[in-house]
Amino acid sequence: MTDELLYKYDENKYNLGVLPDEAEKALIEGNKRFVAGRFLKKDFSEEIRLRLSRDLQRPLAVVLTCADSRVAPEVIFDQGLGDIFVVRNAGNVVDSIVLGSIEYAVDQFKIPLILVLGHEKCGAVRCAVDGTETSQNISTIMDKIIPTVKSIKSSNMNDDVEEIASKVEYENARQSTKRILESSIISRFVEEKKVKVITAKYHLKTGKVEILK
Repeated sequence: MTDELLYKYDENKYNLGVLPDEAEKALIEGNKRFVAGRFLKKDFSEEIRLRLSRDLQRPLAVVLTCADSRVAPEVIFDQGLGDIFVVRNAGNVVDSIVLGSIEYAVDQFKIPLILVLGHEKCGAVRCAVDGTETSQNISTIMDKIIPTVKSIKSSNMNDDVEEIASKVEYENARQSTKRILESSIISRFVEEKKVKVITAKYHLKTGKVEILK
């Protein structure tokens, strides 16, 4: 069945009249293919690379996710070259550089969807939960996650460390979404219904992306 599915680059496929809900559906359908092992065949030929080098970017979505090697957006959403504008760091946290990257992408390329993707067994989250002593640079990341850790621990005092970490993974992704929505540029696009911002969590064992309401 896999050979029957062929990915063909279409320079007009995305961004030109694509609605946020349609972009979200495309990612969800791609993840379903990933889970089922029914990947579209990708064209990475010289012709495609040359076409992409000439054309303005037209990604389907911006994806902010963790730098974890097991979490590769283009793979888990079964997309090709030029389809996703990816921003990654340990813990999928938002600082001024991350927010600027997202604002730039949405403003310049008219991308209709922003997806914040947390994931199962996040090392950065576990580091924050355990209170591990770190370097000054790593602490900069931890400072973004620790307030969420404190909040979750205070309201879930009977949970074990694994349960706490899992809940922090969910809430940390939501907090990143909240910070993105605080951007005047992003919030304006959202109000105009040109952009949708959603939150999700990737499950390593199943490969499923869970969209958070």
